[in-house]
Amino acid sequence: MATFLYKLGRLAFRRRHFVALIWVALLTLAGVGAASAPTPGSTSFSIPGTEAQKAFDLLEERFPGMSADGATARVVFKAPEGEKMTDAEHKATVENAVSELSGGSEVESVADPYQADAVSEDGTIAYAQVRYDVSGMELEDSTKDALEQAAADARDTGLTVEIGGDALQAVPHTGTGEIIGIAVAAVVLVITFGSLLAAGLPLLTAIIGVGIGVSSITALASTLDLGSTTSILASMIGLAVGIDYALFIVSRYRAELAEGREREEAAGRAVGTAGSAVVFAGLTVVIALVGLSVVNIPMLTKMGIAAAGTVAIAVLIALTMIPALLGYAGRKVRPSGEKSKLLGGGRTPKQPGKANMGTRWASFVVRRPVAVLLLGVIGLGAAAVPAASLELGLPDDGSQPTSTTQRRAYDLLSEGFGPGFNGPLMVVVDAKGSEDATGVFDDVSEKMGGLEGVVTATPAAPNKAGDTATITVIPDSKPSSVTTEELVHAMRDTGAGIQADSGAEVLVTGTTAMNIDISQKLNDALVPYLILVVGLAFLLLIVVFRSILVPLKAALGFLLSVMAALGAVVAVFQWGWLSGLMGVEETGPIMSMMPIFMVGVVFGLAMDYEVFLVTRMREAYIHGEQPGQAVVTGFKYGARVVTAAAVIMMAVFSGFIGSSDSMVKMIGFGLAIAVLFDAFVVRMAIVPAVLALLGRKAWWLPKWLDRALPNVDVEGEGLRAHAATDADRDDDKELVRA
Repeated sequence: MATFLYKLGRLAFRRRHFVALIWVALLTLAGVGAASAPTPGSTSFSIPGTEAQKAFDLLEERFPGMSADGATARVVFKAPEGEKMTDAEHKATVENAVSELSGGSEVESVADPYQADAVSEDGTIAYAQVRYDVSGMELEDSTKDALEQAAADARDTGLTVEIGGDALQAVPHTGTGEIIGIAVAAVVLVITFGSLLAAGLPLLTAIIGVGIGVSSITALASTLDLGSTTSILASMIGLAVGIDYALFIVSRYRAELAEGREREEAAGRAVGTAGSAVVFAGLTVVIALVGLSVVNIPMLTKMGIAAAGTVAIAVLIALTMIPALLGYAGRKVRPSGEKSKLLGGGRTPKQPGKANMGTRWASFVVRRPVAVLLLGVIGLGAAAVPAASLELGLPDDGSQPTSTTQRRAYDLLSEGFGPGFNGPLMVVVDAKGSEDATGVFDDVSEKMGGLEGVVTATPAAPNKAGDTATITVIPDSKPSSVTTEELVHAMRDTGAGIQADSGAEVLVTGTTAMNIDISQKLNDALVPYLILVVGLAFLLLIVVFRSILVPLKAALGFLLSVMAALGAVVAVFQWGWLSGLMGVEETGPIMSMMPIFMVGVVFGLAMDYEVFLVTRMREAYIHGEQPGQAVVTGFKYGARVVTAAAVIMMAVFSGFIGSSDSMVKMIGFGLAIAVLFDAFVVRMAIVPAVLALLGRKAWWLPKWLDRALPNVDVEGEGLRAHAATDADRDDDKELVRA
């Protein structure tokens, strides 16, 4: 591996014009594809194998023509204090708004509140349901403008008017936070290298890699049914790992130059050594992201594969474009210790024999391993305590900021029709083959309406064939409450009893029921996912480190950091701690996909730091150093760069906390805090403490397994033999000349 990458690095250095041209051409091609791609429609959301999805599929089959993917809007009207919506003046205003909305070219139907029994009991609130024949993402701007104008015209008469539903949904954005994250990363790189040019290389290659990845996702979004969140998450992860991977290779290149090697040789050795770590670190991230497919939720699978593709691009760019750009840079990317200025060189040389911060910290940990280990484990354990109260759910309009019209419409509907009105449950009854389908429908409606926690159950609405019907059930509790979840289970138990008696299949669906099914599916998949991903990465790390205990320690450390990060997420987004500082206006359940997605991403990133830091330790150990001294040596050369990499990742992820999308905000915070815990507590404190306690046992591997495993040579031992062979050839040539 190291020898192959060494040759690749030298080739890219020599053929830098060709390599740069290829990557610029790929970026241009992806950009053209993204610019010419059709606007993606709404992302289909399905959860195969669940009751809610089965009911949804049955509706599409038995109720043809139902626009299940069409956008909806609820225009909610509230009368001024002391007045009612049934007053003639307000009634005329609402009817005018309904008439105005009905004229839109994309409007499928508009339900008049006074004909559809959509006026609250006290008469103060009413709503008009608008259905469109295209998704919210496909609605033309003129249609959205007409919707907002109709609401504005009604407001001018003195009514309070708000618009709920997905008709006004917008593509989530991150605002200036992402730019700030990149700016912080740039500052950290300049401080690390002491050179604007050296700092600019990782930023440039990372931006090119993310540009190719995100543009490709945009170009394929319509064809592959990719949501807008997919590209945001891919850019989040791709940018972070892209900067870090390039950072490690540039740092190693400068170290090779400092040892007196020529630029081409230094580039080859940097790619052969640090590049080997990049390859295996990238593989762990890709395994973790692709492994999300085991959950069998298509949207999560697509997000994982898209992000994994961006990570793969980041690895390839780091291995090829970085040495090519180093060829262009000449001697300006100077190593630490050369006389230099900020625009070209490194730092002023330290006093001979003076230990750097990494060496001093590692020496302290090696002397006090038990205290450091206990402090780290107890601290992370305390941070993980809130995770025990984790509640899962999916966002609805109730989780939107109070400044949005969707949230205000949600609150008005809760005020006028009860908290459960925003999360109606739908019962689908399949009585095909039943002798008395109508009787079955009536029986289901009656029994569902009699359950505790149900405000009302509508009469059954059969299809044209009369073999399938839908019943709408309104709970008396809000959609995200535990009470509503218990009601869904009670309804399904009741349906199972009816099916046993009559043979008719009774299914419960709706947004709330689907959320419950998603949470259950994700909970069921978490353990198999961990076994698969951690198992594969464990085997990969055994090959890399040729040790059993080092990969085991890496996996256990990851579990500590991810549980602590989940605890922090619960404390902020569910309990409301520091919510104002994080811009969280509404606390509530944690996104159902958040834990498993964070587990996948954090595992990959955790293994990054493990590979980068511990390979330096193993390199020192196999070259004859004592175990404790090898730990110190690993920190001497790796701690500064790993620290910079972690700070950069935290800055990039933190930039997404400013996103308007609650899921992106939550994931950005979760990943940032997870990197903090994993890099600075687990990898910088717990790992050296454990290695110091284990001593030589840390690098033990059964002889039979050592013989069976392939030798990937991450430490670059083969490069020494390669260099020795080249030196012998040069000596032979000199003798021949003599």
